[in-house]
Amino acid sequence: MKTLQPSGWAQARGYANGVAARGTQIFVGGQIGWNAQQQFESDDFIAQTAQTLRNVLAVLHEAGAGPEHMARMTWYVVDRVEYNARLKELGQVYREVMGRNFPAMSCVQVAGLMEERAKVEIEVTAVLPD
Repeated sequence: MKTLQPSGWAQARGYANGVAARGTQIFVGGQIGWNAQQQFESDDFIAQTAQTLRNVLAVLHEAGAGPEHMARMTWYVVDRVEYNARLKELGQVYREVMGRNFPAMSCVQVAGLMEERAKVEIEVTAVLPD
């Protein structure tokens, strides 16, 4: 995988502006912050994000992939104010679960998610090299 960083652009922090990759594509459907039994253990945004990232990682592992294979990540959050207010904690939990792997990323505030208690949903596209 190759990170795409246009000349003269400020370095992206916590994500990549673009990624080029070749290989087997893996599409991880939107994961939320519940456990394997589809039960929420917390209503805290950071705790749900940590669980969501662990869920993404579990799906990637099923394909023989890891966080280093992520090419794209889309976050859906119900509260952008909380997201921005807790960026330091968010970055810490992200690095604990995903390491220093920063794919092309988008984050969108939504009015709500299908599961009422969910505060974040994350989908990922990953690529295992040929």
